[in-house]
Amino acid sequence: MNLALIGYGKMGRMLDRLAPEYGFTTSLILDINNNAAGEGFTHSNFKDIAAAIEFTTPDVASANLVRLAELAVPTVSGTTGWYVHLDEVKACFDKNHTGFIYSPNFSIGMNVFQRAVVEAARLFAAQDDYEAWAWEIHHSAKKDAPSGTLLKLVDDMRNSGYKRRVDVSSNRAGAIPGTHEIGFDSVADTITLRHTARSREGFARGALWAARWLASGHKGCHEFAQVLFRQ
Repeated sequence: MNLALIGYGKMGRMLDRLAPEYGFTTSLILDINNNAAGEGFTHSNFKDIAAAIEFTTPDVASANLVRLAELAVPTVSGTTGWYVHLDEVKACFDKNHTGFIYSPNFSIGMNVFQRAVVEAARLFAAQDDYEAWAWEIHHSAKKDAPSGTLLKLVDDMRNSGYKRRVDVSSNRAGAIPGTHEIGFDSVADTITLRHTARSREGFARGALWAARWLASGHKGCHEFAQVLFRQ
């Protein structure tokens, strides 16, 4: 299967390296060098593409995704910080009857961690003695802070019934792939849940897994966890 990579930074290069393990050959790469104004989004370029994976930056992601939808290319997006345009992008994929999977974090471990956080928040919702915090740290090159993953975790906590204030903080330093922590504290004890990524490989493998799922013929717009856990 032919794969298109939109963005070719550290994540793009890792996706390229791992793609054969998931049945893909990278046959198209679009980045700042050949797609600065979106000129690479042509029918001829995407004629034989089975799926595209988009890892770019928040300022260009939504425009990239709309163009991919208009070309009816099944697409996975791991870019964060653009979700203010999510409804518009999803509507475009639906209009073109094309599959789309998005997530602030494609790590399978993180998605399991997210479920643990949801359950903990649900159980602590009725325990007024416990206050909560949410913290993350990433490499200094990451554009958005707090991370999209942390914001999603906090939103999930609230949707689980935890309505009290959650203190949110973030740091940017060095080359850290990503650590997310959710904690609950009272005068009696502290409960800490933490996910630490050792490298970007977990994100890349999850995105390739999602791309293979789309390339097999699945349609519609999905968050990664919905597909991963078959919700």
